[in-house]
Amino acid sequence: MGIPAEPSNYIYRAGTAPNTRAAISQKNKVFGYMVGTNEFRQIGVVSEFGHDESRTIDAVRGVGYGDYVAELVPNVTEPMTLTLNRTLMYAVNLFQTLGYKGGVAGLVRSLKHHRWPFDIKQELVFSEIVSAQDVAGVPPTALRDASVQLLGQDSTTPALIRALFTFYEGCWLNSYSASYTSDAAIVAENSSVTVTDVTDGLSLYGEFIDSGLSPVQSNGTPGAGYSLRFAGKVETPKP
Repeated sequence: MGIPAEPSNYIYRAGTAPNTRAAISQKNKVFGYMVGTNEFRQIGVVSEFGHDESRTIDAVRGVGYGDYVAELVPNVTEPMTLTLNRTLMYAVNLFQTLGYKGGVAGLVRSLKHHRWPFDIKQELVFSEIVSAQDVAGVPPTALRDASVQLLGQDSTTPALIRALFTFYEGCWLNSYSASYTSDAAIVAENSSVTVTDVTDGLSLYGEFIDSGLSPVQSNGTPGAGYSLRFAGKVETPKP
C-alpha cells in the first residue's frame, strides 16, 4: 500500500491564523510518525488535543505541635494523559497517523493489536507580534533552554516566528472510540493516550534541573522568588 495523507493533499494545507498574545488553538500543531514514514507529520484534522497529569501531596505533621503542617511532600507523579480526538478519514485513521498499520495500510483494528509505543510532538507556534515584541527581548540562553525553535527556513516565512516544542515519549492508547450516528454525518475518533515521559526534545533532565524557585543558585548566589518557608534556612553550598 502507498503512504496515505501526503502533505500535498489539500486537507493538510495550512491556513492563516490571527496574531494575538493569547495562545489560540489554531496555532497548536500535533505531530505523529505517519505509518510508512520515518518522520513526524501533522495529525490530520484534530478536533481536540489536551494534556492532564496529577500527583498527590502528602502533609507532614508532628505529635504535640497542634494542628500545624510541618511540610508538604509531593508524592510520585501519575503518568500524563493526553486527549486526542480526530475526524475520521476514509484513507487515513488515527492509528495510521500514530504509526500503526491500520485502516487501508494494514491489519491493525484494535488496541490489542498494538505492539509498540509511539511518540507525539506538539508545537505551539508563536504569533508574529509576540516573536517580534516579547520573545525578542528574551536572552538566547533562555530560548535555548526552553526549546524554542525557529520555524520555516525559506524566504517566504518570517524568521522571527518560533514555536515551543514538547515531546510526549513512549505513548500508548488506553482508550479509543468512534461512533456512527444517524443524526450526524461527521465521524469522530476519540482517544486517550498514556505518556511515559515528557521532554522538550533537547535538554538533559535530572536531579539538578534548573526548575526555578531555588533559594540558592548553582554558583552559590541567593535565588529570587522562592518560598519564604526556606528563606531562613539557606546554606551556601561548599565547593
